[in-house]
Amino acid sequence: MRWPLNVPVLSDGVVTIRAHVPTDIDAMLEMAVDPDMVRWTGIPTPQTRAMSEQFAFTVLPRGWEDGSHRGWAIEAVDDDGRSRFAGNVDIRQRPIADIGFALHPWARGRGVMARAVRLAVDWALIEGGVEIVHWRSHVGNEASLRVAYATGFSLHGLTPGILHERGQVLDAWTGSFRFGDAPVPRTRWAEATVLESDRLRLRPFRDTDIPRIVEACSDPVSQRFLAGLPQPYTPAVARTYVHDCIWQAAIGAKATWAVADRDSDELLGNIAVMDMLGINPDSGEIGYWTHPDARGRGVMTEATRLVVRHALDADGLDRRRLVLYAATDNPASNAVAVAAGYSYYGTQRAAERLGDGSYDDLRGYELLR
Repeated sequence: MRWPLNVPVLSDGVVTIRAHVPTDIDAMLEMAVDPDMVRWTGIPTPQTRAMSEQFAFTVLPRGWEDGSHRGWAIEAVDDDGRSRFAGNVDIRQRPIADIGFALHPWARGRGVMARAVRLAVDWALIEGGVEIVHWRSHVGNEASLRVAYATGFSLHGLTPGILHERGQVLDAWTGSFRFGDAPVPRTRWAEATVLESDRLRLRPFRDTDIPRIVEACSDPVSQRFLAGLPQPYTPAVARTYVHDCIWQAAIGAKATWAVADRDSDELLGNIAVMDMLGINPDSGEIGYWTHPDARGRGVMTEATRLVVRHALDADGLDRRRLVLYAATDNPASNAVAVAAGYSYYGTQRAAERLGDGSYDDLRGYELLR
């Protein structure tokens, strides 16, 4: 066991980051075998107590000595008022560094990691010889994305094949933070706030929605009027779409909801406010699709009314103007626009490419706050 003598203890008064101690090891192992940890990180699995000890008392001390891997234990106060191990945060390499972090299940959802990341990044840029800190996560890891977002990282996008973990080359979401950057969000997260009516619940997508997304987006009517849908539309395509919705929300470009039955939670459709970073940053466009077995029941009209009300609310998405476009040959979509209170303002000739390669006229509707 090696004891690093040069690990700075940093605190913001709520969260402290410090060197690991022997009493951290049991909690480190619990964190290492947690399903979310295994899913979203490259931690070796199966994990043992000896491996956790080696990381804390061999890998990290060596990393502190040569500057290649500066890592801390995170300490926070639990609901019982006990100060205890909450996770790890690491700054790897210099002057170009990567950040890694992991949180024990008990500490999640409390803002602990954002505080720890701010402490570690601040130290790295001021005292640690680091010029830029890069953040990378598995595509779809919303928890990691929210930490990067909350701590002021510039969010760059999806970088193909930048991670190599457990023998696999993986795409990653990426971001960076430089000296002088403000440690606060750079955009407004376009949150898919839960909205409800008597029979509908609009909520974020879940993994269990994937089969229904595939069914809806493989349907001939969907394929006709949403010409950009891939063919075949596979579960992998559906997951890519869901992950992209999360990313677009983080950069403030699009808010997306799964339209679900309030009682059964079965997915009935999808609705989004898009183009929120366009030429007119206080406007947006409504787009939607409906699962075949939910059509003709007024589901999308009801969902659109809920979203319109939320989008135009200053405490919601704070939009001033909403537009909606529907192919002339799509009477159902045009009916939704009218029933939701939109006003028709004009038609663009041969502006909508259909799934068979032909073009239809595109009717435009608008709604003002």
